[in-house]
Amino acid sequence: MPTDTTTSCSGNVLVSACLLGVKCRYDGNSAFNERVLKYLEEKGLNPIPVCPEQLAGFPTPRKKCEIKDGDGFDVIEGKAEVYTEDGKDVTELFVRGAEETLRIARVVNASTAILKSLSPSCGAGRIYDGSFSGRTKEGWGVAAAMLRMAGVEVLSNLDV
Repeated sequence: MPTDTTTSCSGNVLVSACLLGVKCRYDGNSAFNERVLKYLEEKGLNPIPVCPEQLAGFPTPRKKCEIKDGDGFDVIEGKAEVYTEDGKDVTELFVRGAEETLRIARVVNASTAILKSLSPSCGAGRIYDGSFSGRTKEGWGVAAAMLRMAGVEVLSNLDV
């Protein structure tokens, strides 16, 4: 067991599958992150790969999506929506993916998640602004928000 008390991580940790090398991103690529892998190994943590968008039933590759007029907390509260770059409302699928991700966290007793920055599902503290222009804003993806609401500590890949 890790003795470092700088984080509450212990045991099973949800990790965005793309960070572990799974080609599940919207563009069909991974976002493999050696630093995340090293962090997990150093802490003796067991990564549980998740992709909320695949869990929701999205194909890979898929259209780029962004949250419009809010963030993941607003989506969960029904105050914002998630759209594809061609204008299709996919909010319901993003909520479904977040619910499935939370279900997995509960099954594996994960108290922490390390998620991909900027993602409309996994973004932890920063997401795209909904304009599909590359601009970002403070905020949380839908799955990240749902995990936080359930008491799971959510870290970005940039935090480790």
